[in-house]
Amino acid sequence: MIKRLVILALFALCVLCVTAQESFFSNIAFPKHEERAVWLATIGGIDWPRNKATDERSTERQKQELCGILDKLKKANINVVILQTRIRGSVIYPSEIEPWDQAITGRSNVAPSYDPLEFAIEECHKRGMELHAWLVSIPLGTSQRQKAYGSKSIMRHHASLCKTVGGEMFMQPGKPETADYIAELCREIVARYDVDGISLDYIRYPESQYRFNDEDLYKKQKAQGQTLSEWRRENITRIVRRVHDVVKAIKPWVRLSSSPIGKYRDLNRYSSRGWNCYDVVYQDPQGWLRDNLQDVLFPMMYFQGNHFYPFLYDWKENSYGHPVVPGLGIYFLDPHEGTWKLNDVRAQMYTARNSGIGGIAFYRSQFLTDNTKGLYDATCEELFQYPALTTRMTWTGDTLPPAPPTDIVKTDNKLTWKYGSMHQGKWQMTYFNVYASNIYPVDTENAMNLVASRLQTTSMDMSINGLEGKYFAVTAMDRYGNESKALQQPYFRPANTPEFIQGIVKQQFAKTSPKAKKVKTKKVKAKKPSKTEEDKKATTSTAPKAEKQEKPQTKPSSAKTTQKTVKQKEKKEKKSTEVKVIDFSKYLD
Repeated sequence: MIKRLVILALFALCVLCVTAQESFFSNIAFPKHEERAVWLATIGGIDWPRNKATDERSTERQKQELCGILDKLKKANINVVILQTRIRGSVIYPSEIEPWDQAITGRSNVAPSYDPLEFAIEECHKRGMELHAWLVSIPLGTSQRQKAYGSKSIMRHHASLCKTVGGEMFMQPGKPETADYIAELCREIVARYDVDGISLDYIRYPESQYRFNDEDLYKKQKAQGQTLSEWRRENITRIVRRVHDVVKAIKPWVRLSSSPIGKYRDLNRYSSRGWNCYDVVYQDPQGWLRDNLQDVLFPMMYFQGNHFYPFLYDWKENSYGHPVVPGLGIYFLDPHEGTWKLNDVRAQMYTARNSGIGGIAFYRSQFLTDNTKGLYDATCEELFQYPALTTRMTWTGDTLPPAPPTDIVKTDNKLTWKYGSMHQGKWQMTYFNVYASNIYPVDTENAMNLVASRLQTTSMDMSINGLEGKYFAVTAMDRYGNESKALQQPYFRPANTPEFIQGIVKQQFAKTSPKAKKVKTKKVKAKKPSKTEEDKKATTSTAPKAEKQEKPQTKPSSAKTTQKTVKQKEKKEKKSTEVKVIDFSKYLD
């Protein structure tokens, strides 16, 4: 009897939990694949590094500073870090082409005692996150800035590619050698480092305020039948195409992206107000997606209202099967930068999620990790509550999944499995995703079951909270995002845990609920009940069973008869209860 009462209590608790959870999440979809990106700026150390690497102790502080940021991003289930690698004709790695930026050591063209790019890649990969190298393409900063780089300045060895306008220097898109130069920087990075992506920023003509004029080049080149606008647009596309050809020849799995202006062109009903990609700065990012020159776009959609939502859906409708990830201007949450409220950003996040456009990106890291106006809490607790994988690169032609893992074993503290070769030369080509659930077999299509992604080893620490008593499944995933069939943990008799019983209840409800059965019924117009019928219905539905049976039709004639009647009633109620309660006894020890 006690065991039955315990089971009954657990059943009631589980029903309440499941009901509450399903009602709360009923309107929230958690996608399994979604780009969740953040720009991590190094210019002036505005995101990182605040500590300059001048000696052994300060170098260690600089490293720990980055690890702290990445830990926060990991907790928020960010899966892409776009790290500023080329700043303004300067870089944060030991390059044979360009000088060291001052962000790392505090001094131009002075090297630290470690490789910041290599360190950042390793730390991102440890946390299951991708690292995309962010290169500022056309702007070179001020003339004074370039002079500080001495003999390694681009002014010294490629002066013909530079043009100074109003004290600011730019590379000249109209010169074919500019495309070769930028592509060579990308080649150097991709050949030497295990980056997951190359992201081109400022891959556009300077905005009108700089009065950048290259009509002399246009006339000199005698472009065949092209207007000045068409010629300029082709100059930018030539850089994108050259980078694509160079990078894909080395590592076809590296994701190519850019950060275009947030509005492609004027729409029929909504104007871009003179600030768009195609007509103003001569970008054609939708064409780049159409021709597969880019894998992903991160448009800078730092707008609100009608300057955001109509253009979001324009990107969605012209994505050509690629993820387009709107960059949200979360810096406007800072009182020093703007007057945005948290709900302004939340509304954009929910709209992007519900549109299925491909993901969400934040500019920039500091305003997320500082929890500006509660954004970090909202991100962790609402939309990014569960991990997600980046989008599968189906447009590349490589869609074959890798072989699944084998021989999964679970001990008290570790989950292990076996796999063949995971490397191609020195580059790791296979990662692993782990799923966990109270229900067997584990549903690996359910994002809520994903507990670890892009693992580099064939094991996982089991000390993570909340994983006790669960079933596990492991998949292998290649660099294109193709995922193998799941290796399910062998079935076992689980412990008597509330989590397990809740899973059984949830499974039982899924089998028996009207929604799961999807039975179509003919619509019948309901007849309005009379007052008498309504009273009768209310009495029947709201009165407890005990009250309905309190007044028998005839009063017992003696105490013996009363006792007999009570026993019969208890027996009948017990029988009724046993029929309605799911029998969990087989799951108990």
